[in-house]
Amino acid sequence: MILDLLRHGETELGGGLRGSLDDALTAQGWRQMREAVAGAGPWDAVVSSPLQRCARFAQQLGMPVQLEAGLQELHFGEWEGHTALQIMQTQADELGRFWADPYSYTPPAGEPVAAFAERVLMAIARLRQRYAGKRVLLVTHGGVMRLLMARARGLPKEQLLQVEVGHGALLHLRVSEDGTLHEVL
Repeated sequence: MILDLLRHGETELGGGLRGSLDDALTAQGWRQMREAVAGAGPWDAVVSSPLQRCARFAQQLGMPVQLEAGLQELHFGEWEGHTALQIMQTQADELGRFWADPYSYTPPAGEPVAAFAERVLMAIARLRQRYAGKRVLLVTHGGVMRLLMARARGLPKEQLLQVEVGHGALLHLRVSEDGTLHEVL
């Protein structure tokens, strides 16, 4: 299976940790996503996170969309809706621990990254079974894409957050029959 990973564009509530917050795209966010997919495809299927910043764009592509809850962003708990600068004002040490090794530190009341990784990889396994041999557009979030790209690149867990994924980024993976991820350049 070939996975074309599309990150949602800029959102109305701006930067920071959006997580499970369900804010909408800005006009710029819509442009970022349209530009990313211009000339890309064709796809055999479109799969999206159910959050509106992903799903509403996916539904505009003229194909049926499968919503997959397992591909939602990491839930950042008490940090959701806050920027790194805001968090640093009161929890600088904790934020530093999270950035240094997100698998070893969970934001207060947040989702452990190990549980997030298991959720995302299980969703990819379901897609691999359903769409074997197909090309799929996956409209999702920065955290999901970082996780998948870090796995494909063989990066250590501590480097998860070093994977760059901008708004409207379109990246490509091949998923082998055994579930191994390979970056397609």
